Amino acid sequence: MSEQTKAAPKGAHISLSRLRPPYASVLDLIGQTPIVELTKFDTGKCRLFIKLESQNPGGSIKDRIALSMIAAAEKAGKLRRGGTIVEATAGNTGLGLAQVGIPKGYRIILVVPDKMSREKIQHLRALGAEVRMTRSDVGKGHPEYYQDMAEKIAAELPGAFYANQFANPANPLAHETTTGPEIFSQLEGDVDAVVVGVGSGGTLTGLGRFFAKHSPKTEMVLADPVGSVLAPLIKTGKMEEAGSWTVEGIGEDFVPPNADLSLVKKAYSIPDKQSMLAVRDLLSREGILAGSSSGTLLSAALRYCREQTVPKRVITFVCDSGNKYLSKVFDDIWLAEQGLADQEQHGDLRDLVMRSPRTGDIVTVGPEESLLNAYGRMRRSDVSQLPVLDEGRLVGIVDESDILAKVDGPYDGRWDRFNAPVRTAMTSNLHTLQANQTLDALLPVFDRNEVAIVFDGDEFIGLITRIDLINHLRRRAK
Repeated sequence: MSEQTKAAPKGAHISLSRLRPPYASVLDLIGQTPIVELTKFDTGKCRLFIKLESQNPGGSIKDRIALSMIAAAEKAGKLRRGGTIVEATAGNTGLGLAQVGIPKGYRIILVVPDKMSREKIQHLRALGAEVRMTRSDVGKGHPEYYQDMAEKIAAELPGAFYANQFANPANPLAHETTTGPEIFSQLEGDVDAVVVGVGSGGTLTGLGRFFAKHSPKTEMVLADPVGSVLAPLIKTGKMEEAGSWTVEGIGEDFVPPNADLSLVKKAYSIPDKQSMLAVRDLLSREGILAGSSSGTLLSAALRYCREQTVPKRVITFVCDSGNKYLSKVFDDIWLAEQGLADQEQHGDLRDLVMRSPRTGDIVTVGPEESLLNAYGRMRRSDVSQLPVLDEGRLVGIVDESDILAKVDGPYDGRWDRFNAPVRTAMTSNLHTLQANQTLDALLPVFDRNEVAIVFDGDEFIGLITRIDLINHLRRRAK
């Protein structure tokens, strides 16, 4: 009997197979991530497994390459005590570099495209990294392209090390020497296919090299977002013009030097909408909270599995944790605004109402609540105005200017003014529109600097702002 088993309290029924003595550092937790078999999806004749890279301390598979790249740079003398690490990142490599580098005393400067989730940026800054935001709508060669910006910053900073995950050989080496052997061992040497995405190309190339040596039967399958150039290049041999996609961390507008596409046996282009649905299904069916790229990988893995005519053992990845996407992928309103949700279209103002009392997701305030409550609700919900409802009936609108006009004045008594009821500041003379009116009805409302208040008969169904109209026109322009 082990010492740990002896020490277990009497009557405690616990499995000790996963327990280990305390680790010296959180960095010792990088790698050796668990694998789960997915049983709630239609996988055809195949068995589908998923490796939970979200269990790394930084929450993603990129912790592996961060550890590897920093160690290689230190060994080569490219990174010295007190030095600076600069990287272009969709967020996760930056998180890994900060997780590994900051405790070692390195300064971390990260250049991040502006489409990345708020949670990633907040996480990076909380770790102590310096984040430089740049445009996500420009390609390689543009001065504001994130990789070119990072390279320029590193070149201008004395003693700076540009990690350059896209060409750094320590990136694929991390997967060849850790991720690959782990999968091979966990699946007892029986692996028919591995489904990966390509951001920098390290996972594809590292795993492809490992399995080519140790399991030649194993096929490398690429999951690529629609808009990326990689899957079309593999299928047709032609470089197409890159489009745009919402999934973060995978897909490219060029072929990264680290991406050996010759290793790919089959490639799938996955639409954003399918990726979002898949990752939400992964949570609701299997209880696994994963990021958007994992939805792309899961969708491709399911397609591959269902196409097989003989049983196979297939593995893919939870590339990172869904905690980083709660404000996006797992937000119904955000999905609707991006045109990634299934919504009935009416051809009238109902198509622009994003939040409604009917669905319970509109933020409101009562006439007897304090202005402080109204202000707090606006801040938390990132809105500029609130409908005022009294027993479900719309009695007014209160916005930022109404609150400011009421609370402004001498310091004495300001707290009392914040605690005044909303009815003392709200606008109750309301101009309303009917839900069956067309978009043309909105412009006169906006010209009066008002928000559109929409009714369906006598029922209040929501508000429409200028940004709602702009977003609607953007979706229709695609």
